[in-house]
Amino acid sequence: MSAATLTATETASPDDGRYADGPVLRRGDRGPEVVELQLRLRQLYLYNGDANGNFNGQVEDALRNYQWARGVRSDELGVYGPETRRMLESETREP
Repeated sequence: MSAATLTATETASPDDGRYADGPVLRRGDRGPEVVELQLRLRQLYLYNGDANGNFNGQVEDALRNYQWARGVRSDELGVYGPETRRMLESETREP
């Protein structure tokens, strides 16, 4: 269930599994989920490229730096997996 399908009395929390829902993203992926990733990384001053929805080497490097600094070990470095998504979403605002 995504946050968009929650009723008015429900809220998504970091512990209920809905918070970190989303596709695993990696180099070569494109689309609105990548734009959101770029904008979240930009909020932390890790990415200063265009928010064009293209998961390229610059996005991969920024994500790898974030994961390394935060001690994310369950997701492959440079891949936007569930743990990385949960952590990044917890410390940035939705773009």
